[in-house]
Amino acid sequence: MKVLVGGPGTLSGLTLRLGQCLFAAASIGTMVTALGFTNYTAFCYLIASMGLQVLWSLGLACLDFHAWKFKRDLLHPILISLFVVGDWVTATLSLAAACSSAGVTVLFWRDVRICSTAQYLQCSSYQISVALAFVTWFFIAMSSLIMFWILASV
Repeated sequence: MKVLVGGPGTLSGLTLRLGQCLFAAASIGTMVTALGFTNYTAFCYLIASMGLQVLWSLGLACLDFHAWKFKRDLLHPILISLFVVGDWVTATLSLAAACSSAGVTVLFWRDVRICSTAQYLQCSSYQISVALAFVTWFFIAMSSLIMFWILASV
């Protein structure tokens, strides 16, 4: 079978998983350093979703590294099915969290203009964290589509 770019056990797959993990961790770090984020459910949901993404991506990155280093084949149908389900679940949760947080951020900036009056809110940190969450989701979407394609061919 032809090896797909970003597939499990490849260097590109490892890079994709590390990118997911790093951008999710950066999103968490940026949001946690902003004061007042705990008052808004969407931001707390973003932290929880990105935390799950860090754990999932780091676990699969370790598995990819092991398979790449020791030349193991991870193309077993049951294993690929697990990857597909995990990727689709985390992708859905991450997109929902990023969209809800983006909605709150747009509400603050443009609709009620609370960012210009309330100095305790660090709205620029909220925006950066949401942008990093969307980048994370982009990596997850690529990974989940690759895994789905592999599942169809295994």
